[in-house]
Amino acid sequence: MTIVESKEDLAIGVFDSGVGGISVLAQLICCLPKEKYVYYGDSKNAPYGVRSTEEVKELSFQVVNQLLKKGIKGLVVACNTATSGAIEDLRSKLNMPIVGMEPALKPAMALNKRGKIVVMATSVTLREKKFNRLIEALHNEEEVIKLPCPGLVEIIERTGGKGKEIQQYLKELYAPLNMKEIAAIVLGCTHYIFIKEEIAKLIEEPISIIDGNKGTANQLKRLLMEHQLLKKEEMNDFTEVVLMNSNHAGEINTLSKKLLEEQLSYLGWEGQLKYGNW
Repeated sequence: MTIVESKEDLAIGVFDSGVGGISVLAQLICCLPKEKYVYYGDSKNAPYGVRSTEEVKELSFQVVNQLLKKGIKGLVVACNTATSGAIEDLRSKLNMPIVGMEPALKPAMALNKRGKIVVMATSVTLREKKFNRLIEALHNEEEVIKLPCPGLVEIIERTGGKGKEIQQYLKELYAPLNMKEIAAIVLGCTHYIFIKEEIAKLIEEPISIIDGNKGTANQLKRLLMEHQLLKKEEMNDFTEVVLMNSNHAGEINTLSKKLLEEQLSYLGWEGQLKYGNW
């Protein structure tokens, strides 16, 4: 007899151009520990930030089709570039809760601190209409410094965000800026969350470093509640996670687990993970 899972028991699909979305996955687990998760990192085609919008759309749909085959009840586009380029098309074609990423300009402005706001992001995110409409809506164009970070995603994919290569990159990136004029730094790419501590060490100023992960997790929770898709309480004392990647090298899977466990520890999560296979 075949046992058919109810919609509530299906997994939440999460995807990114690589390992960056692991930081979002960690926040989701903290917010919704009873849910099951299947994560797909498209490291084989990373970074999305150097591709055209059409390429980003095509790659995003390829990944989402992989997740749909596994059976999911909701989708988190844990990639700012894919959100900018593909989320409207995904929402028009899929009948499920879909949440994306948005550079956390609103929280940065809500700090009401004097100074400019630096947005670190990929070139695609910074040039897309979605991001520029956000700046216009906030009436803050003159106070936003767009800081493209070419090559940074690739370094994080290789190193996990640690080491001298990252430190040198950040030093050169921020050299032209007067940090005394900066009020906040917005991390507009989920990969960059893994270098938050490196950025903080570099700037040596009381500057807030902000990301949008918590807002994304809270929005998904609201949508799942609204659609009555939250997983029912169970006796399990673990969170089930499946990690998939288009790069089939063993190193990327090891790095993914390492980053997830480190980020959960950083967030203060005290639960237990169970890695599954689909």
